[in-house]
Amino acid sequence: MVLKTSGRNFIRFVHSHTTFQTNATRPQPLINATCRVPTSKLEMVTLIVATTYDPASINPATALLAMPGWTTGPILPPNIKSFTNQQTRLIQHDVSIVKEDDLDSRWEEATGEVVDEVIFLSRHTAASNRPALTVHPIGVLHLKEGESPPHGGKAGWAALPSPRIGPWLRLLKKMAEAHSLVPEFEITLEGTHHGPITSKPTMFLEIGSTEEYWKRQDAAQVIALLIWEGLGLGGGEAVGNWNSETGKRTVLLGIGGGHYAPRHVDVVLKDDIWVGHLLSGYSLPMEEAKPGENHIGGTWRQSIQAAFEATKASFPGGEILAHLDQKSFKGWQKKAITEFLAEHNINVGRPNDFT
Repeated sequence: MVLKTSGRNFIRFVHSHTTFQTNATRPQPLINATCRVPTSKLEMVTLIVATTYDPASINPATALLAMPGWTTGPILPPNIKSFTNQQTRLIQHDVSIVKEDDLDSRWEEATGEVVDEVIFLSRHTAASNRPALTVHPIGVLHLKEGESPPHGGKAGWAALPSPRIGPWLRLLKKMAEAHSLVPEFEITLEGTHHGPITSKPTMFLEIGSTEEYWKRQDAAQVIALLIWEGLGLGGGEAVGNWNSETGKRTVLLGIGGGHYAPRHVDVVLKDDIWVGHLLSGYSLPMEEAKPGENHIGGTWRQSIQAAFEATKASFPGGEILAHLDQKSFKGWQKKAITEFLAEHNINVGRPNDFT
């Protein structure tokens, strides 16, 4: 089935981004057609994105497709394959994972289905080369309009963070421990960074940090199992659904710290903690005021406002609390940030407030 798509949507906020065996059969093709799929009722679907460009992306996707229930879906132009299983759609392209924009809106336009969330599978790189399994939201909130992000996205843009990020981090840790990947692999969040552009709640699941680990089949199997159980594809209850019953809970908005946000991770690893965007220090550029002046320069205000608005949109009814990595800031930085948060009615929470 070949489907035509067009259009581009994005959200931008700017102040003034067990290994087991199955007897699964090969996915069966759907009917051939050259027209849009007719639908009498809009379906809400989860879109999983993988690329053959990256072993840490295609290997978990292949492991997931080996599990029961998959059928072949439509082809999205120019040559993006898809597979379906209940309310889940897995699409597979052949370019960098951060460069293929608007896949959620393109899928909606092509199929008539409504994308509820997007999950990307990707490799992770780190200067330390330490093996890691990571989860994170995306966006390039700190760049000025007109600047070109080096790894996809759009300057000043924040994706809606997936509500599953916190619950799935905890599930990933349990699975990695059960499959003896810990302590070899670190299980952690990452700060918000890179693209591609999406308009629906989004998260990245990554395997790192060198080619040796990108190709690890045991790590790929754990990521596949995380998706299988996390989405309830095996018949169990899905993990990390935000709904009316959870809508009065507090949600952590991480501000400050390093890329792996260890002080935020310590909080999120507790049961029943929800998390939105995580702004590492590099996403909060701050220029100290000159003598006799009060203005703190830089795009840090833009970053905080974009992260807050996107997190609020992903958790309707939730109370968004900023969690500051206090030790990562100089006195003048902390003062400026806390004053900005107060001016914009963004409450600050301590670790014990996230329960």
